[in-house]
Amino acid sequence: MGIKYSFVYFAPVDKLGPIHRHKAVFLDRDGVLNEERGQHTYRLEDFIIRPGVPEALRLLKASGYYLVVITNQSGIARGMYTREQMQACHNYLHEVTDYVIDAVYYSPYHESITRSLGRKPGTLLFERALARFLIKPELSWMIGDKDRDLVPAHQLGIQTLMMGDATSTIPTNYRAHSMEDAANVILALG
Repeated sequence: MGIKYSFVYFAPVDKLGPIHRHKAVFLDRDGVLNEERGQHTYRLEDFIIRPGVPEALRLLKASGYYLVVITNQSGIARGMYTREQMQACHNYLHEVTDYVIDAVYYSPYHESITRSLGRKPGTLLFERALARFLIKPELSWMIGDKDRDLVPAHQLGIQTLMMGDATSTIPTNYRAHSMEDAANVILALG
């Protein structure tokens, strides 16, 4: 038996037809979609959706944006809560927002236990979503409430919107104080 080879054929780009690229809004979870408690939020009774979030997400979705949540959940690695507890919160988020969120990417790791390229400020989870949904970074936005949320977006050419009054050490395109304000900024600027 000889060596078997697999060949991959790549059609010339002009034969593929148009490749549609989509726009997206990437969202941090804690402090953007649900109330920031200053500690890990993993119990349903503590997972309080911020006012105006469902309406703002529906508006963005109706305007053609993919909605992708990118969240660090290091409490899993540290044994503070389970993936199932986190998933219960995400299921509730989907329910309250009428299932308009296209995907939730999370990193269960913490640098004190194991390193991960997926943990923000790393770009891996963003890159996975960009590839999966054929997202065009320059048409897209990241809404976060901390620098670590915006760093990967900035590195990938995604426009950034800082939620709240936190000071930022990186360039931020815009600021908003609520999801309604954020949606209005995004829709006004396209």
